Amino acid sequence: MKRSSFPVATGLYVNYLLFGMFNIMLASHMSFLTEHLHTDQAGISLLVSAMGFGRLFTLYISGVLSDRYGRKPFIIAAGLLMAVFLVGIPLSPSFEIAMVLAVLAGVANSFLDSGTYPALIEAFPQSSGSATVLVRGFISIGAAFLPLMIIFLMNHDIFYGFSFFLPALIFALNAIYLFKMKFPDMQVQAPKEPVHDTTVSDVEQKVELKSNDRSKPRFWQEGLCLIVLGFTGPTLLYIVQLWLPTFGQQFIGMTESESLRLLVYYNVGSLVSVFVLVIVLRKWIKPVHIILIYPCISLLAFGALLLFKSQAAAIISSCVIGFSISGVLQLTLTVMSEFFSQRKGQITGFIYTATSLSYTVIPVFTGFLLKHSQISSVFMLAIIVNVLGMVLAVFVNFRYSTVFPANRELPSKIALETE
Repeated sequence: MKRSSFPVATGLYVNYLLFGMFNIMLASHMSFLTEHLHTDQAGISLLVSAMGFGRLFTLYISGVLSDRYGRKPFIIAAGLLMAVFLVGIPLSPSFEIAMVLAVLAGVANSFLDSGTYPALIEAFPQSSGSATVLVRGFISIGAAFLPLMIIFLMNHDIFYGFSFFLPALIFALNAIYLFKMKFPDMQVQAPKEPVHDTTVSDVEQKVELKSNDRSKPRFWQEGLCLIVLGFTGPTLLYIVQLWLPTFGQQFIGMTESESLRLLVYYNVGSLVSVFVLVIVLRKWIKPVHIILIYPCISLLAFGALLLFKSQAAAIISSCVIGFSISGVLQLTLTVMSEFFSQRKGQITGFIYTATSLSYTVIPVFTGFLLKHSQISSVFMLAIIVNVLGMVLAVFVNFRYSTVFPANRELPSKIALETE
């Protein structure tokens, strides 16, 4: 790693720690915001969809512009836009203005992603996988901290808006800090023999050694399955992040502060998963196997959440769900890069378009479900989506064994990328 890149990386990771809070801010303040904005839970889910809408329609163009004009302007703009959103929501005089702010927040999200991940890869070309997977860890830390801050404010009768204002202030200060930093050269090339991380390019070289005994990848089979997995994984994530506190209150009978702690347990599980993946993907297991194993675990956890109506079961299930849905999207992208190694940019666009569709559609659909049914129906939807993901992963694993036969020498460590 280049020590000169550590100051820049510090600022980038701080942004994602704050983004972990930002990402669950609306869901964590459901009761406050419904009263403040004179709406209901379906209205708050519509705000979350507006964020997904803003991200969906700017993700591609922000990536193109980031390649052309550099990472720094987009990362700084993202931090400032997120600060505007966080200050504006508690002070918003109407639901319509909150919707505009939510769209801007989605734009900020796409700016942040399109600038940060390339910047980290350029900063640490010898260990880009480790550098990017740490983003998921910082998101989990931020998401675990926010409910604790809200509970503190509630217990001391402090205006809930301060949980918006504090991360907004840090976003703005961090943008100023990054403005003064020198970003790495965009033209930096990774060394031909990485010291720490094995990347997808290593897979390509070894696969080509024995290309005579492989079946060719088929985009309309495993490619389409992996794109749909790019929808199902984020769907589960958003259902949990958006509705887990509501589930704790309405289905189990927990208090508001107790239900918010479920998000803490969920994010602790997610953080543990990041470190487990870094270890097991080095030597013991391939990403294609994880995208099947993890949905099997999460299915059991969702079933237990609905079957055992108790606070203890909810805590354990939340932690296991956090563990088992963390990283699935990133590993899906890694597997698709193995199948279609000559089209990495294109297939990345396909998968993240599916992801953005999930962020846009699922909050509205689950809000509609909750308006006309009980919270349990939202988590039954999660089980259905989970089963679909398992079926797709089984087929992808079958095709993987055909395209990459067992006697082929493949590396056991694949570099992870995150959203």
